[in-house]
Amino acid sequence: MNVKKFTAPTSRDALRKVREALGPDAVILSNRQLDGEVEILALASDDAASLAEPSGEMAPRPYAQSQPPARPAAPFQAQPQPQARPAPRQAAAPAAPADDARDMARMSQLMASAIAHAKDSAAAEMSGMMDEIRAMRGMLESQLSEMSWSSTQQREPHKTEVLRAMLAAGFSATLARYLVEKLPAGRGGADSLRWIQTVLAKNLNAMADEDAMLEQGGVFALVGPTGVGKTTSTAKLAARCVMRHGPEKLALITTDAYRIGAHEQLRIYGKILGVMVHSVKDEADLRIALKELRNKHTVLIDTVGVSQRDQMVTEQVAMLQGAGADVKRLLCLNATATGETLQEVVRAYQGSGLAGCIITKLDEAASLGNVLDVVIRQKLRLFYVSNGQRVPEDLHLADRGYLIDRAFKLQRAGAPSQYQDAELPLLMAQAGAARNERSLSGVHLG
Repeated sequence: MNVKKFTAPTSRDALRKVREALGPDAVILSNRQLDGEVEILALASDDAASLAEPSGEMAPRPYAQSQPPARPAAPFQAQPQPQARPAPRQAAAPAAPADDARDMARMSQLMASAIAHAKDSAAAEMSGMMDEIRAMRGMLESQLSEMSWSSTQQREPHKTEVLRAMLAAGFSATLARYLVEKLPAGRGGADSLRWIQTVLAKNLNAMADEDAMLEQGGVFALVGPTGVGKTTSTAKLAARCVMRHGPEKLALITTDAYRIGAHEQLRIYGKILGVMVHSVKDEADLRIALKELRNKHTVLIDTVGVSQRDQMVTEQVAMLQGAGADVKRLLCLNATATGETLQEVVRAYQGSGLAGCIITKLDEAASLGNVLDVVIRQKLRLFYVSNGQRVPEDLHLADRGYLIDRAFKLQRAGAPSQYQDAELPLLMAQAGAARNERSLSGVHLG
């Protein structure tokens, strides 16, 4: 075999040397950067083909010794002593099979390495090419979408009017675009907006009657980030249970051992309601407490507030799921938070599934579309809304029509739209990439 090494300042020059020396069918075994130059090991195509053929070695011929014919001995004459034979000449030793095997193994490794390197390079080039194609496709789709919405602004100005209203109310551009594209033909601006409000109300899964929940009872845990109003909401819900079944049917549990005075706040509410408050610190304590309280009609758990980006969220969800009872988790959503923040909160606290949610701080929110958008797209069941600190007055059943109407009324009473006409096509183009996401698959139009 004849492996040759070629060096040059660039890969192009090195490959040119290989072609000139070994021809266009040369086999590249390896290439690497060495001291600022490119080094290539190559093999002629004939040598590479010979490596693939089984090697047949000629067996060495045996060394033939010539002996002179024996002379007859004379009568009564002693036999002559045979002369010492000359040492046979050693034949040329053939190449050791072990050396050939090592050479073949080394060449096989080189060829396998070269093939693997070629495959990796091809895969990297293909991946880069696909990324460029996807980027180009996204750019083209964005430009086409911008052109489409620019045309829509001129041909159907009522759609632009409805779009502005939804964005100003706090609804996401993704949901707004999806619904505006589904608008029935032949409707004016006011009629189109009423259709949008009707569709939004139909897709807001609100609990219409709390009797079933209060009569069934069970174990409920209020979860959510710090400061969202879990303790106050727990006290409000506890007051409703006490008014329905009496204090002896209710138990309160708190897992908040972090905030100063957190236990005392719930204990004060429990003392007012005549309900005992139990404190637990981990899953084992919670399991024991729930076992002792299994005869209670309703158990409410006030959990410690944890940021949606904290690893403790996962631990808290695991603790509630492993408590040895069917703990229904109610997520408290702050109406003053942005839509992006609320999406993160839902994803973090989702776990194996939420029983529902409670919208808090309704009285502090400048817009309601952001939280209603998340509830609709995440398909959460809305149990209650809270609009103040009074216990139990400021906890209400969610009225779908009222909430949607209030969202648009807050928009009309607020500042002008934050988007200019020239910005709407770009905004809708960005929302177009997400308009087929799964969160919109369950939005019903009829």
